[in-house]
Amino acid sequence: MPAAVRPRLLYVTDLAYEARGRRYCDEDVFLTSRLRAHFDLALCHPLDAAELMEHFDGVVVRNSGPVLGYRKEYEAFRERALRDGVRVYNPLTGRADMAGKQYLLDLSAAGFPVVPTVDRPEDLHRLPEADRYVVKPKLGADSIGLRIVTADALPALADGSVLVQPCVDFVHEVSFYYVDHDFQYALYAPHPERRWELQPYRPTARDLEFAHRFVDWNSLEHGIQRVDACRAPDGELLLMELEDLNPYLSLDALDDAGRDAFVAATARSLHRFLGG
Repeated sequence: MPAAVRPRLLYVTDLAYEARGRRYCDEDVFLTSRLRAHFDLALCHPLDAAELMEHFDGVVVRNSGPVLGYRKEYEAFRERALRDGVRVYNPLTGRADMAGKQYLLDLSAAGFPVVPTVDRPEDLHRLPEADRYVVKPKLGADSIGLRIVTADALPALADGSVLVQPCVDFVHEVSFYYVDHDFQYALYAPHPERRWELQPYRPTARDLEFAHRFVDWNSLEHGIQRVDACRAPDGELLLMELEDLNPYLSLDALDDAGRDAFVAATARSLHRFLGG
């Protein structure tokens, strides 16, 4: 009998991208080496994905770096994939970072536990008073274009193209990692000044309720998401970012059992996604 035909995956990554405090290439070398046990798999640079994807059963967008440097090509990739019915993982229907930072404004206005966020001068009064404020582009990523300013600079900067947030005096940052709607693990940075020195974190039921609320809001049936939050001095969590495009996973902070579990969950998710 002929061997069963295995799904073919095009794995999109920029192995040469240099991220502060992270090794994108190491993570994708590890993931692809393990996923090859389940799929026929080829790697490509994000600029080559649109031309190659028709030859595969699905496209996995992983550590492809910020799309700011190739936005025109990325939009062409999205348009072509949607037009041709290409299965892209994560699906291109994400409502969070995949679509820009507007969701932070929407969630903030709707009363979700989010770092307070506005984008226009007439809304600055909605922000709590602070010594410093963060101003960052709506289409930003990886802290590109981020500025720290004082209140007197805000009216001239809040022109609708940027987000304005108070500098939160938080205890630590914590990230929750999901495959589909299933929680996988959590990591935190006990030292706020060292964002990417992460350690395993055991979330409480209340922590998971917080994180899952945003995963449910995003309504992606398949895919990998990372919920980034900060813990305020009162102990409550506030959303900083919901990464649904190509979240870095910090798998090097897990033990072998944790990495094995994540790979298994991702493989199951991909099989469901490609078979649906």
